[in-house]
Amino acid sequence: MTEFTTRQELVRVADVAAEPQQLFQTTVDRGFELPTGLYVATVAAYLGFIAVMASAFVNPGLVLPMVIFAFFIIAAFGTPMLWVRMRPENSRQALTWGQFKNRGIQTETGPLDGGAAAVQVLILPVLILCWGVAVAVIAALT
Repeated sequence: MTEFTTRQELVRVADVAAEPQQLFQTTVDRGFELPTGLYVATVAAYLGFIAVMASAFVNPGLVLPMVIFAFFIIAAFGTPMLWVRMRPENSRQALTWGQFKNRGIQTETGPLDGGAAAVQVLILPVLILCWGVAVAVIAALT
């Protein structure tokens, strides 16, 4: 059962301090350390797929779904961009392309050099774009 406790009883029992102690770390690494160019290339490939589909299957009924898809893609990558800029200040920045190529990154399966990491990041968006081009070509030829 619950029971009502007055403020005086809480002050008597609780350890009251004038200023709260800092018990937790407030610096947070919200980035993935990947260069901005990889994010831009990923977004470009996904939006390219939407553009290929929109141009291959021109239909007034598909305008709204294509705009919604593009909005979701932009939101999916724009939200993390804003997240990295949140307060408290992020002490770590994204790697430059040179640092990325020289150092590589640490992944769940182990360290990867820059080229392998770039391939791992871009393989799905590029394959989706190629799939969209292939579908558009097949639709144009039939």
